[in-house]
Amino acid sequence: MEHVLISLDDLETEASRFVATLEPQKSEATLVTLSGELGAGKTAFTKAVAKALGVEDTVTSPTFVLEKIYQLGSSTSKFKRLVHIDAYRLESGSDLTPLGFDELLQDSHNLILLEWPEKVMDALPVPTVRITFLAHTDGSRILTYG
Repeated sequence: MEHVLISLDDLETEASRFVATLEPQKSEATLVTLSGELGAGKTAFTKAVAKALGVEDTVTSPTFVLEKIYQLGSSTSKFKRLVHIDAYRLESGSDLTPLGFDELLQDSHNLILLEWPEKVMDALPVPTVRITFLAHTDGSRILTYG
């Protein structure tokens, strides 16, 4: 399924729609992988998801810290934590181990958004949702779910 997004407002609308469709997995975290070139909108989408989940903290790319965890305090949220991982600087799936990735995956209260999954594919279970971002020179984006 593809969605064409013309503006950042469209991206926020799509992120809100996406969050509304998510249901926690029964025995493991909900893993969403975000693929696309630099500047394609992966982090912008994550920020919009965080906003839709009620995160009030400033959400920034975890490129250098690799992982950020946001507590979701709202009683209306289906998840307790939003885990944002940027694997751009990693070389293999074993680099996820120091982040406690295996433990994060075991908690069904976690929603994990993982950028650059192709860098750590050898350590990933089948994602709950795969999203691919394609940016155009006019600023529009195509999000493909699969």
